Amino acid sequence: MSLIIPFFIHHRGCPHRCLFCNQAGIAGPNRENSDDPVKDLGRTIDRWLERSPQREEVQVAFYGGSFTCLDEDVQVGLLQRVNPYMKKGLVRSIRLSTRPDCITDEIADFLITAGVRTVEIGAQSMNNKVLQKAGRGHTAEQVINAIQLLGVRGMETGMQLMAGLPGESTRSFLDGVRTVIGLSPDLVRLYPTLVMEHTELAELYLHSDWRPLSLERAVSLIARAWTMLDEHRIRVIRMGLQPTAELEKQLIAGPYHPAFGELVKSRCWYRKIRSLLVRAGRDKTLRLTINDRDYSALAGQRRENLERLEKLAHGARLEVDVDASVERGHYRYIVN
Repeated sequence: MSLIIPFFIHHRGCPHRCLFCNQAGIAGPNRENSDDPVKDLGRTIDRWLERSPQREEVQVAFYGGSFTCLDEDVQVGLLQRVNPYMKKGLVRSIRLSTRPDCITDEIADFLITAGVRTVEIGAQSMNNKVLQKAGRGHTAEQVINAIQLLGVRGMETGMQLMAGLPGESTRSFLDGVRTVIGLSPDLVRLYPTLVMEHTELAELYLHSDWRPLSLERAVSLIARAWTMLDEHRIRVIRMGLQPTAELEKQLIAGPYHPAFGELVKSRCWYRKIRSLLVRAGRDKTLRLTINDRDYSALAGQRRENLERLEKLAHGARLEVDVDASVERGHYRYIVN
């Protein structure tokens, strides 16, 4: 099994403070609390390796800031701190997240030399008007350029999108998803926009100048995005923020749920099976085979999906079997 060792750099390197950003509240602090991130990084790697020995592949991941916007000496120091672990075969590669306007040909070449395999670009939206309202300080064209610069070098690329930003409509968000599909990143993260303390977004919300998506609407919208990406074999590795006590403490409003991703997957399964049942016809039996790890999402919270599907079946019956050989998110079925 693989292991990702997370190391948070908390807004370091970011030249802008975005409308929605409260990075400390979202990520929570690293356990180490010194002013020397290089030493902190070494301690973090050692602790994770002691906790999880004999992993087939280990990747060190820098999260929470814009890595390639950091001062060059800080970038070099952090990457060099990982280097001895890579030489010993204890760490295979490095992952980082950054802004699209902090990726150039020179930076991309430097990252490859330093052992970076995966770069996630914080796009958040592919609509320039939305990006401007959010105070991102970059354009959609810069996102496209960054992904292409990394992709032609054979690096694994990721993109992060947010649903529900001020000025973002359903149409513009889904148009953005289509643009992402055209770029063919290796992975995507999808987040609903939340209102956190000490952000400009909180001021907009508290003055009734903007309202976040409801949980129902956010789940529905991100389910559509997930389906579109899945149809093009683009992996969605996360939907919704990682639940932490700090996040919940600083959350003011928005479509937050500790199992948001599971709600989205459950909605997608409901739509798939509803369509199959309608096509099956009255008095027919739909025998569905899925991966055993998908069963809870298909069934829904408190078996809500199964109960709703039974009511909508119009005489058709649903039987669900599990088989670990079926690819996750996919299914086999027969009707008789």
